[in-house]
Amino acid sequence: MTVYFIGAGPGNPDLLTIRARDLIASCPLCLYAGSILPEAVVAHAPRTTRVISSAPMALEEIIDLLEEANAKGEDVARVHSGDPSIFSAIGEQIAALEERGIAYRIIPGVPAFAACAAALGRELTLPGISQTVVLTRTSKRSSPMPEGEALEIYAKTGATLAIHLSARALGEISEQLGPIYGKDCPVAVVYNATRPDEKILRGTLESIAGDCRKVHITRTAMIFIGPALSGKLKRKSALYDETHQRMFKRRGQ
Repeated sequence: MTVYFIGAGPGNPDLLTIRARDLIASCPLCLYAGSILPEAVVAHAPRTTRVISSAPMALEEIIDLLEEANAKGEDVARVHSGDPSIFSAIGEQIAALEERGIAYRIIPGVPAFAACAAALGRELTLPGISQTVVLTRTSKRSSPMPEGEALEIYAKTGATLAIHLSARALGEISEQLGPIYGKDCPVAVVYNATRPDEKILRGTLESIAGDCRKVHITRTAMIFIGPALSGKLKRKSALYDETHQRMFKRRGQ
């Protein structure tokens, strides 16, 4: 028996990987994050599969279900949003499984920040502007951030910030980062990326909080901040520069 932690992507069923689809279709128990994911993501589960939303469940209840499946020798599709490697709370579940000797595997999915960047039509790293993307969040309504991981610290590097789980804190974020990036720094907010009700708001650190309040965006949204969002190039990449010599393309060939 194996518990499969499956990244379902940002919510559109078309973005499930083939492996994720096949596991959802084959596991006798499918436990999915119903507070974030639409039920359509687990539609490949056959009628004989027990499909349960973990939205109202505490950690202990989830582990009890996994233990029950283990006793029956039944594989479990434990479906999470985005990619399980970040902000998915699989760490605490894995710790409980390891303590009980229950096997597990992780199936990657399309991360939310990548889906949002695609919706924006932007590369988050531009030569001479930013070569770093910081995936982070704020402590608003969540566990406290570790010391040394304040947004202001990351902002001083000029990196592109991809901020999860923080739509309600957008006003505070703008006030904190305005003096560092500048009030006219580009900002984008993507709500429910890839879904039918997807919304994209573009603005600046000065304007974006007010824009989001007008359309009542308070959750399931990602915030991007940084000069790379302008899409304005300072220089071209060396990757396709005909004068740049590299392993697979030598000068004169």
